Amino acid sequence: MTLRLALLGDSIAWGQGAARQRDRLAPRLAEGLELRGWEVETRVLAVPGARSSGLDAQVTGVLGWRPSLVVIVIGANDLTHLEPVPRAVQALSEAVRRLRAAGAEVVVAPAPDLSAVPHVPVFLREAVRAAGEQLRTQQVTAVLAARGRVADPDQRASRAFATDPSLFSADRFHPSSAGYAVIADTLLPVLLDAAQQLGTRQE
Repeated sequence: MTLRLALLGDSIAWGQGAARQRDRLAPRLAEGLELRGWEVETRVLAVPGARSSGLDAQVTGVLGWRPSLVVIVIGANDLTHLEPVPRAVQALSEAVRRLRAAGAEVVVAPAPDLSAVPHVPVFLREAVRAAGEQLRTQQVTAVLAARGRVADPDQRASRAFATDPSLFSADRFHPSSAGYAVIADTLLPVLLDAAQQLGTRQE
């Protein structure tokens, strides 16, 4: 069985900041699946700068390809642009529901803890952390209600970024190649579970 893996969302799903194409999220995830015996085709419809409101167009663009597995990375730009949380969460929920209705397994990496970003002033970090937690909590509830899966439930990636500046690229916002390795590692276990579910359906 060949997995059709699509990546939707923002600049992290797209791979901004990685030094090489192969260090971006899609190639890393495809390699992780292939090492465990899956054949994988990938498409990246993510758009740098995208907010949750942009997911509708991305979902429309990918449905004709009939993806079997979709990764959505979203939330950072909703936070930086002060997008109303209910609006962002509703847009994500609708995207997951549409993809699930089309038969795809959906894995969501919700909003990161932006207080780990180096250029966030110390006096703002607690407020930034609280805003991220509010969005993330509601995203998780909505994704699970829409029958999607949530990656990195204990925020291991955010904790790693908070303690290791090398995980950021030169712009001190997007991940470096090493940062993408950390993100891929937190996504891969959930992806493998989703792939296994797809394989079970085919038996």
